[in-house]
Amino acid sequence: MDHHEHHASHHGHGAHGGEHSPATAGLSPNAHRQHAEPDEHGGPAAHGEHDAHGAHGGEHGAHGGHGDHAAQFRDRFWWSLALTVPVVLYSEMVQEWLGFTPPQFPGSRWVAPVLGTAVFVYGGRPFLEGGLAELRSRQPGMMLLISLAILVAFGASVATVFGALDLEFWWELSLLIVIMLLGHWLEMRALGQASSALDALAALLPDEADLVTGEGTRTVPIADLAVGDVVLVRPGGRVPADGVVVEGAAELDESMITGESRPVPKGSGDRTVAGTVVTDSALRVRVDAVGEETALAGIRRLVAQAQTSRSRAQALADRAAAWLFWLALGAGVLTLVVWLALGHPDQAVERTVTVLVIACPHALGLAIPLVIAIATALAARSGILVKDRLALERMRTVDAVLFDKTGTLTTGRPRVSGLSAVDGDSDGLLSTAAATEADSEHPLARAIVAEARERTGGELPEADGFRAMTGRGVQARVEGATVAVGGPALLRELAVAEPGELAAEVAGWRERGATVLFVVREDKVLGALALEDTVRPESREATDELHRLGRRVVMLTGDAHQVAEAVAATLGVDEVLAEVLPEDKDEAVAGLQRRGLKVAMVGDGVNDAPALARADVGIAIGAGTDVAIESAGIVLAANDPRGVLGVLKLSQTSYRKMLQNLGWATGYNLLAVPVAAGALAWAGVTLAPAVGAVLMSLSTIVVALNAQLLRGLDLRQGRGASHDPPGGGPRDRHHHGRAGHGDPQPRHAP
Repeated sequence: MDHHEHHASHHGHGAHGGEHSPATAGLSPNAHRQHAEPDEHGGPAAHGEHDAHGAHGGEHGAHGGHGDHAAQFRDRFWWSLALTVPVVLYSEMVQEWLGFTPPQFPGSRWVAPVLGTAVFVYGGRPFLEGGLAELRSRQPGMMLLISLAILVAFGASVATVFGALDLEFWWELSLLIVIMLLGHWLEMRALGQASSALDALAALLPDEADLVTGEGTRTVPIADLAVGDVVLVRPGGRVPADGVVVEGAAELDESMITGESRPVPKGSGDRTVAGTVVTDSALRVRVDAVGEETALAGIRRLVAQAQTSRSRAQALADRAAAWLFWLALGAGVLTLVVWLALGHPDQAVERTVTVLVIACPHALGLAIPLVIAIATALAARSGILVKDRLALERMRTVDAVLFDKTGTLTTGRPRVSGLSAVDGDSDGLLSTAAATEADSEHPLARAIVAEARERTGGELPEADGFRAMTGRGVQARVEGATVAVGGPALLRELAVAEPGELAAEVAGWRERGATVLFVVREDKVLGALALEDTVRPESREATDELHRLGRRVVMLTGDAHQVAEAVAATLGVDEVLAEVLPEDKDEAVAGLQRRGLKVAMVGDGVNDAPALARADVGIAIGAGTDVAIESAGIVLAANDPRGVLGVLKLSQTSYRKMLQNLGWATGYNLLAVPVAAGALAWAGVTLAPAVGAVLMSLSTIVVALNAQLLRGLDLRQGRGASHDPPGGGPRDRHHHGRAGHGDPQPRHAP
């Protein structure tokens, strides 16, 4: 009999009452279909390179393509500063203020005009070209305002040289451009640091790999690797490409991918991911993905996409920046007209230039993109991959977090949770059961064998003659005696009664939804084993912390009520949706939404796709490096439900930073523009254009520094303290039946 038949029969182990055991809840869809066939007793065995300004979005994105590198603004700043020093020194106004006279020579009066023009042409070029690009695209913004300001200042200065006006603006023009270049340079550095996550991901890959050939190994560039090649990864080395271990066993540091700090053991047949580090011994890995097909490349694309994606807050900032442009232009024109009407042409030009400079929506353009860039980079380093910016924004509004039980709150793998031997020899009972099950590939059998090897150091009694009994269990000869392992159906077939001394313990196991298997040798029951899906130790911490944050925790499962209730009691969830078929999960989400709840659905992304898509926020957990899960807006690389807390924390904090930056940027402009226009000139309070440029740059720097504070946010698992809900147990838990139609499951076996 093949393994598939044995799977079906072996599930008779857990068919006490035909309940959907936790062990099968984590099986693949194919296995679910397999187990869905009723056994002979009538019970189913189971239920089925950052563009520097482009990232600013909107107005700020139209910088005309200049500023692709912070180095460009750095170089222009230093050269312009060197030219500005003599311009300032040879300014008559500055000489009067400081009471000194610089060295004079024939033509010294042309120092300020000539060098000032050089600063205007060289230092002002990025702003002039950016302004022209905004004009052509009909998206007026910051660069156009700066262009207008320096053009007015330059025009007034040239007119003064030829005697048309009596204004000395060369030093203010030069200082204005130098300060603007400095502001842009600092901004580019901030954005560059935020986007360095992409470079950091790229740096995870080694430059070379040790290719295994018939003659030994030779070092080749990783670009030369092809699918099917076998590479040797030495201790301390990075895996050069995605693949499968074909020889060796080692622990791998996958923290750069999953955010999980503990090394992960890998052996023959296990998958490895490019960029992870082999910690203790060498591995041979067969390459199955290279270059842009690797998981690391997929994560890099995801981070880049998230950093450039738009958000509602960004749309608000763009509209504010557009309005601010027209406000600044209108205020500038009004300032010019009023001061000219008052008979002060020098004040008219100076005040107008100051208004145009100080009202530049620079901070507004930077307010959102910098937060997005830093937040997504921070998330990626913590194993949180943001696919949809809006999903991250919506997370802070979520009222209920709906966890799919199997594989999310539990491991999805059965383990031996109880042993009861008639003669008291629990280890002997386990060894006998494991020997009988040794040739089986069923998850329950593997759990028994693994537990026995762990307890006995790997030694099991000799066994032969293995066979599976459909719907009842398995049988083998162990040390010359016939031994069978199975559920209640096996006892009925063998006409063997359940020993009275086991009754109380077995009843307790069944009460909490465990799968119960009996071990029978030569028609005599030796004892019983309980197997249960393992609740993740992190799950209780996640539910407690969500409760502390005021979120309702709901658990969704296809398991029978008693199985679901046992897990719910352990975790203290608020509500249980039990016996829900995979195809009805999205309806369960919709039911919560109809009650007025905003729902975040957390699932494994395999059979949860419709529910993840229907939820307000879809979170795929334990996806490892599979970033192609289309239905999830957020992907958690690690199998840790506490990652949901990181998503919630990031959503709340990044949104708060966005609002702070928007409030500062708009508030600063609303207060600064009237002062720049000369509204307080009667009190002797005026601002020179250079001072306006300093204030505008300071405003931008404040926004950038505020965004940088996000870097201190800890999104790693295990950071929160546990908080028990009132009473130490579940709170107002409600139990619901299946969300589909037809008769409720499970159907009980006779």
